[in-house]
Amino acid sequence: MAGHVITVAQQKGGAGKTTLAANLAVAWARAGRRVALLDTDPQGSLGRWFLARRERTGVPGLEFSTASAWGVSYECEKLRRDFDLVVVDTPPKADADLRPALREARVVLVPVATSHVDLWATEGVLDLCRREGREALIVLTRARAGSRLAAGVAAVAAGMGATVAGARLANRVVYAETLGEGLAAVETGRGPAAEEVEALAAEILAGL
Repeated sequence: MAGHVITVAQQKGGAGKTTLAANLAVAWARAGRRVALLDTDPQGSLGRWFLARRERTGVPGLEFSTASAWGVSYECEKLRRDFDLVVVDTPPKADADLRPALREARVVLVPVATSHVDLWATEGVLDLCRREGREALIVLTRARAGSRLAAGVAAVAAGMGATVAGARLANRVVYAETLGEGLAAVETGRGPAAEEVEALAAEILAGL
């Protein structure tokens, strides 16, 4: 049976796309899934993380590939044959170049950080998901306890045919620290960050 493609998309940079993609991929791989990463962002942040991971660990535990926006379909077709999950990281934009990655997706994860600028940028991605007939799941990243942003996100999501993940990632230094080392939060031992990522990973899989 072919694997599932999970695309991570957000129009605004700095919302945590690469952090989300890397952490979920490692969590799923540690849970026994065969996972491939596909980086379509010309900035190549996910690729740099993967190379740092290979240098540090020797055995990354993940497959990695790159593609241009219009090469996504071909790469996904190949990777789905051999992997349970294909995680696609995309450029910070919401235009025609994003559509191939959306079309391939079983679900589109849309990270939203703690600013309303991120929330406003989300509308463009959600509109493209709706046009492509793809399910969108908003994931709150850098979440802060008591923030009113969650209510605003839920309101936008309801109007755009998306849902908000129950699990969220808090504003923790460990995410940035581990990413720079080619690691993921779940590899630092038990702690709040690892629990957050594992809860989100399980919630996403349950919805596939």
